[in-house]
Amino acid sequence: MRRAPDGRSFARPETGELAMRRQVDAQAASMMVVLCLLWGLQQVAIKAASVDVATMLQAALRSGVAAGCVWVYSRFVSKDRWFEDVLRPGLLVGGLFAIEFLCVAESLRWTTASHVSVMLYTAPMFAAVGLHLRIPEERLGRVQWLGIGLAFLGVCVTFLGKEATASVAAPSPLKGDLIALLGGAAWGMTTVAVRASRLSEAPATQTLFYQLAGGFLLLLPLAAITGQLRFEPTRLAWGSLAFQALVVSFVSYLIWFRMLRTYWAAPLGVLSFMTPIFGVILGAVLLRETLTVSFLAGAALVLTGLFIVNGHGLLRRLARG
Repeated sequence: MRRAPDGRSFARPETGELAMRRQVDAQAASMMVVLCLLWGLQQVAIKAASVDVATMLQAALRSGVAAGCVWVYSRFVSKDRWFEDVLRPGLLVGGLFAIEFLCVAESLRWTTASHVSVMLYTAPMFAAVGLHLRIPEERLGRVQWLGIGLAFLGVCVTFLGKEATASVAAPSPLKGDLIALLGGAAWGMTTVAVRASRLSEAPATQTLFYQLAGGFLLLLPLAAITGQLRFEPTRLAWGSLAFQALVVSFVSYLIWFRMLRTYWAAPLGVLSFMTPIFGVILGAVLLRETLTVSFLAGAALVLTGLFIVNGHGLLRRLARG
């Protein structure tokens, strides 16, 4: 199975496509840098616009607009043939996606975008354990368990660091980090749900649509119930929503899908770990977020562990020449 960097899983390539894919070249690597920069900017954009638009409302509107764009693209451009017997798993992944972005929206109210970027990207750790338990061919080896152990240690270092203090940007860092970690778990379980169902063979646009539509249909009522419908129509508000819905959730993933049909998925997956690094840097530069020693040390352990979990196969092949 191939996985998108924000947890969206998508269809396996056709048999002929496997033979046509090639190694990642300089052009593909450059494109991955751009994509990871966009993905890393997403949490920063939500946080920056939260003064004008409630974070949960942002998540709902972003999902709704992107879902509409994906449906139009699938119906009239790519003309994918959607499966008819995947409604139940579709509802499940839609619900998990809603939980993920509910956690993202809530965590950004309490902690920094930098912290959310790292905690959210623990998703591969949860996905790897879930797939290990559900699918025999996805069982983890000793090296991968070592990577998971390092990632878990990194989470503990981040949580136990005594330097994390409350501020205007992060009124309750520990609470926000925990909620973001739950978002990462929901993202990981989304991957498991897709991989363990027929959605793993469905068109990419169908799986992505279920998740985006589920996020919109569940998050918008929640925003109304919790009183998070604040919307000030400023340039920042409109710009952030357009960026999240059109650039990130729609255009960037179409480019990502096309790249996965052209290049080998494993190297692209490893390169995608630039995303939380960009998220941390952009949070510090654009939002002037404080990066403590404990957070940086924990983030380094998390990313190293996840790199081992996801990139060990690639590294082994490179070592063999």
